[in-house]
Amino acid sequence: MHEKAPVLQASTRDKLGTRYSQRIRKQGKLPAVVYGHGAAPASITLDQKEALSHFNKGEKVFRLDFPGNKNKDEMQMVLLKDLQYDYLGSAVVHVDFARVDLNERVRTRVPMHLLGEAIGLKQTGAILMHPTNEIEIECAVKDIPDFVEVNIAALDVGHAVTAAEVKLPGADMKLITDKHSIIAQIVIQAEEKVLEAATTTA
Repeated sequence: MHEKAPVLQASTRDKLGTRYSQRIRKQGKLPAVVYGHGAAPASITLDQKEALSHFNKGEKVFRLDFPGNKNKDEMQMVLLKDLQYDYLGSAVVHVDFARVDLNERVRTRVPMHLLGEAIGLKQTGAILMHPTNEIEIECAVKDIPDFVEVNIAALDVGHAVTAAEVKLPGADMKLITDKHSIIAQIVIQAEEKVLEAATTTA
């Protein structure tokens, strides 16, 4: 699946520290670190616009292309592990990657896509609650899905779909998220206001 993983143009950086990182970002670059597989952590920079466009699409696995690489086999396969934001929580200021190979099993978070129109929404005042937007799974890097689909067409008022009921796209995939976590449920809006009031009072 990830033989065609997006390529990120990367370059190594020797200078570290907050001041230098700020200077990098002003130049349209994004500081990052690559670690794992028994090798020393490597500090790198990425093209900020290019990297963020892929992150916003939900991409998880990338190939890093460094200056001097002569063929695709020399590209380093990495898994996105963490995005660090500024104090406002709006701009990505640093990225963590882990070195991986396609057959390695890893844990990663995958977004959820709800399919269908829940039957319970036909009732007056009914609203769809979607408290969990992604789940954590374990699988081989090559099998990491872009998203997991959940059909909620049969979901009625007073019922919920939990993580345990989500059908993972691969037989060897393992659910890490708490199986009792609610993915989607239908409630009557009046009930929701009561719940919010109770929470505020508590």
